[in-house]
Amino acid sequence: MEGGVTKTDKTEFTECWRTTWKTPYIMRLALSAGIGGLLFGYDTGVISGALLYIRDEYPSVDKQTWLQETIVSMAVAGAIFGAALGGMMNDKYGRKRSIIYADGLFFFGAVIMAAAVGPWMIIVGRILVGLGVGMASMTAPLYISEASPARIRGALVSTNGLLITGGQFLAYLINLAFTKTRGTWRWMLGVAGVPAVVQFILMMSLPESPRWLYRQDKVKEAREILEKIYPPHEVEDEMNALQSSIEAEKAEEGVIGNSIFSKLRNVWRNDVVRRGLYAGITVQVAQQFVGINTVMYYSPTIVQLAGFAANKTALALSLITSGLNAIGSIVSMAFVDRFGRRRLMIVSMFGIIICLVALSVLFFEASEHAPRVSTAESSHFGVNSTCSSFLQAAQPSSWNCMSCLKATSDCGFCANGDNKYRPGACLAATAVVKSMCGGERRTWYTKGCPSKFGIFAILLLGLYIISYSPGMGTAPWIVNSEIYPLRYRGIGGGIAAVSNWVSNLIVSETFLTLTEALGSSGTFLLFAGFSFIGLVAIFFLVPETKGLQFEEVEKMLEKGFKPKLCGGSEEADDSK
Repeated sequence: MEGGVTKTDKTEFTECWRTTWKTPYIMRLALSAGIGGLLFGYDTGVISGALLYIRDEYPSVDKQTWLQETIVSMAVAGAIFGAALGGMMNDKYGRKRSIIYADGLFFFGAVIMAAAVGPWMIIVGRILVGLGVGMASMTAPLYISEASPARIRGALVSTNGLLITGGQFLAYLINLAFTKTRGTWRWMLGVAGVPAVVQFILMMSLPESPRWLYRQDKVKEAREILEKIYPPHEVEDEMNALQSSIEAEKAEEGVIGNSIFSKLRNVWRNDVVRRGLYAGITVQVAQQFVGINTVMYYSPTIVQLAGFAANKTALALSLITSGLNAIGSIVSMAFVDRFGRRRLMIVSMFGIIICLVALSVLFFEASEHAPRVSTAESSHFGVNSTCSSFLQAAQPSSWNCMSCLKATSDCGFCANGDNKYRPGACLAATAVVKSMCGGERRTWYTKGCPSKFGIFAILLLGLYIISYSPGMGTAPWIVNSEIYPLRYRGIGGGIAAVSNWVSNLIVSETFLTLTEALGSSGTFLLFAGFSFIGLVAIFFLVPETKGLQFEEVEKMLEKGFKPKLCGGSEEADDSK
């Protein structure tokens, strides 16, 4: 998934509760900025349900897989540029103003999508909210981090991660709430404008980050904000710490340069940073190529592929995945410092691979045992209503439901009226024929077929999320916050984050095409293969950073990292 996480422990959460109870202003700052995380989660999650109804309203979208993929993935494409834009705006205009600009993008993107007169307009709106997502992913954690007392910073930044997964869960609830409302998907997509307005109003009354103000030589304003955050006797110490930190930061910029090209050149020449990037990019790419965002973006569609045709049923069952993902984020906080990042990711990958292979087998069996197509059932609706591909087939008696759906996007399967698992009809996928099928109280299928295995597919999706969320869901971001030397942390983390977004775009833009080309079974097996490659790469390239000071991580990477096959790890030169 997308978003940053800072390590925390139980003591820090206790201190966080105690501190914010005494100084509510701190929580006001964190939650106001954290709405950006909520919007991030909502806008990346809401499209999964909205897409079902967009397909119903626009036949061109229903029949063209690339158009569905584009509607989903354009937010990710926008986020790639939004993250880069957010980084520049954070430095030039400040964190507060960047969040306000992101709210504008969220609001206008939501309005454009809600008022869309065609698929192209939805795509434009998705690009705008994607730009907002990218900016929020960079800016919200940064603002919270810089406007929080150091002793509870990790706990407060973690609230942003929780709000991201909470926003995704909220998106599924909103989707379900509007299934019977006129306008369905327009409300689903348009609701995102409400929290954007709320955050805009809240941020207008909040200050800029004290760190950014100090960097702009606005020392007096920075002190005034710190006086609201810290007890009086701690303010002077924080001002001194801020001064030392910014002076060190400016000195480091003098070493690595200010331009992006000089920074990249220095990164590649530095052995420590290069090895850190091997680890950082590996875990970020692996996080996406296990296929997580196919579940988060296309969860209702996958549920339909498993045999649950009704949109409302698909949305209700999809709540399981988003809910488990949110719970997994909390579980990760409890275990990541106890068991370590590397071990948690490796265990997580084993669970992911097992679930993906099991899903592949399950979807294969469901396809093989799909209900047959009956010539009599098809003829019942009239020759003109029967799918032309079925009428022209050399061996129509060998067709089953999956044969019908795979033949062409112009075919749909109308289940048997007495028992949906008995032979049904392969019909032309038109609104009139769909209405005729429904008129006889039959179920209409265009994505998946009636299957007795469907409920097991939902259970496996749940197990997949349970395997993913506590390990691969959060640990890659923690590794990237610890693996780079201080002066390269910004550029290293930025490169790794871009690799994450680009991988996300590739996966989300190709999932439906893969399901058409390879089938659901083949697609899940392919992701299992990618996951195995990711597991091997993590084992050989990613060291354990749990409990290590940044200086200790740097020394470890200077010598090189070599894992032991029987557990643990050792340091080694590259020449070995």
